[in-house]
Amino acid sequence: MFTLFLIINFINIFAAVIVDWMIGDPYKFPHPVIYIGKLVSYLERKGREIYKNEKKLKIWGGIIVLIVGMVSFFIPFIILMFLRKNIILYQIVNIFLIYTTISAKCLAMEAKKVYCALKKDNIIDARTKLSHIVGRDTADLNSEEIVRASVETVAENTSDGVIAPLIYAVFGAPFAMLYKSINTMDSMLGYMNKKYRYIGFFPAKIDDIFNFIPARITGVFMCISASIVKGNSVDAFKIMIRDRKNHKSPNCAYPEGAAAGAMKIQLGGANRYFGELVHKPTIGDRSVELNFMHIKESIKLMYFSEINMMIFFVIIFMLLILTYF
Repeated sequence: MFTLFLIINFINIFAAVIVDWMIGDPYKFPHPVIYIGKLVSYLERKGREIYKNEKKLKIWGGIIVLIVGMVSFFIPFIILMFLRKNIILYQIVNIFLIYTTISAKCLAMEAKKVYCALKKDNIIDARTKLSHIVGRDTADLNSEEIVRASVETVAENTSDGVIAPLIYAVFGAPFAMLYKSINTMDSMLGYMNKKYRYIGFFPAKIDDIFNFIPARITGVFMCISASIVKGNSVDAFKIMIRDRKNHKSPNCAYPEGAAAGAMKIQLGGANRYFGELVHKPTIGDRSVELNFMHIKESIKLMYFSEINMMIFFVIIFMLLILTYF
């Protein structure tokens, strides 16, 4: 029974990826993540109103994780359980839910907007477009810093927004939605600055746990894809392993290191978040100067990493078919 569930779920995952490639996230689309974000904002606001003590805010951050995680898991779980006797409708809803957790095309489109602005030498517009996809302050960034920020966010979100949701979707849409809620909480609260250090502690730590395996798989798939950006897979893997600890996150340096190694560029360094300067170690070697073309190259790495993930899924799918039949 479980084998049949996996076989059907893999078919749904393939369909969800195709839907994402075709339409992405249409504007004004009632995306579940929007409502997850609203719930997180509401709980954060209520917590700050009630608790002024740092320790209690830290505990409240853990409660936010539990509430948002349970809501994000059980709503799709209950919906799918209710639809389980209607096979066609069940598949449609399952595909839709999985599709909403994948953000490859949306990420590519937003990154391309930054690329196009820099190509036109419109740095003000590039800063504005970049501010839509990164958490750091963008107002004073020069063109090289904009490129670095864009490449870093594409690399990191290849794991967070593409590979990780696909991995959790193997166990069903509710698990993919649970992961998406955890990643959303981290992106909203998981900053280690004065404002979020306590309330964001547990969201950040839980996100680190859930991304531990996906980040490393993403790094490997990016290294395998290095030739698509005229890089060397072995060199990319060496850089990834060498610089895997050059980040405050235990996971981000894997996809960023793989991307840096594949494109022979250097990432990392100091950034400003909410006006506060945060120093980070560098990742990769500065063999090639950063330019706006690297944004496009990072998008290629993202898509080919996703394709590698799907090839891996096809292999598992075929083995399941052979086992079941």
